[in-house]
Amino acid sequence: MSTTDLYDELRPRAFAIAYRMLGSVSEAEDVVQEALLRLHQTLRRDERIESPRAYIATLVTRLAIDQLRSARARREQYVGEWLPEPLAADPSPDEQAETADSLSLAFLVLLESLSPRQRAAFLLREVFQYPYGEVAEIIGTDVDGTRHLVARARRRVQEHRPRYHATRRQRRQLAKRFFAAVEQGDLQAFEELLAQDVALHGDGGGKVPALGRPVDGRRRVAHVLAAVVPVLARAGGVRFHVTEVNGQPGALVFDVRDLLVGVIGLEIADGRVQTIHSIVNPDKLQHFDRVGDIGVLVHAGRRAAGDG
Repeated sequence: MSTTDLYDELRPRAFAIAYRMLGSVSEAEDVVQEALLRLHQTLRRDERIESPRAYIATLVTRLAIDQLRSARARREQYVGEWLPEPLAADPSPDEQAETADSLSLAFLVLLESLSPRQRAAFLLREVFQYPYGEVAEIIGTDVDGTRHLVARARRRVQEHRPRYHATRRQRRQLAKRFFAAVEQGDLQAFEELLAQDVALHGDGGGKVPALGRPVDGRRRVAHVLAAVVPVLARAGGVRFHVTEVNGQPGALVFDVRDLLVGVIGLEIADGRVQTIHSIVNPDKLQHFDRVGDIGVLVHAGRRAAGDG
């Protein structure tokens, strides 16, 4: 196998680990690039590597732990609520089961409550199915310590982990109805699709208008959406492209110039929208093509309302 083919083979798993560790596409890509560079340098020195797959997993995990420790301080100073950088793609049939569970925005937010080593141990063991012995070697502890880390993380995750009681098709159909109702400004239609205890989360990072804190409850969430939609409509409107966002139904939000101004992910269970995650911070959308600024739309909509 050529070196290029080796890197191409290793990159997807390396990114999968790094992204789940960090919740950031840009930071994960940096970690993967650094890990592959170190692998390249090791190979050039003709040092023997028994398993490049295990070697790169170790490098990525350790780099991600270091990165996460430094990121924690930045996230504590983050303006508003911090949400992960979203991924939007239709997973292949082989990826659907894993993607829908371990990539959801709600799950990644939940992982933020774990320490970096707990997060690494839990992901490597529970998501990627590494044996305890390998996990211990990767994170630099013994097997008993690793089991303890995984057990504590598992308890915390199981207490708050969202449960999905719908097929992928059912969730996607409900998402289409939801976004069609929002796009049309049909308050009653989209309010009926919300769970009684629905939660709305928004991430603008202080760069664009967004929620300062989560909004809970069907009526309150519906009123927030009902207030925002007319403002965007007066600015020319937005278009929702329904797709998979972190393995769950969601939508890419485009303005009239076809620039991406937001990504919305939905958590759906029991025929209702349980959680809405809205990421509109332009910095968190830079890995997409043609990114715009929803703040421009909001200001334009407000000016239009004033002129009217």
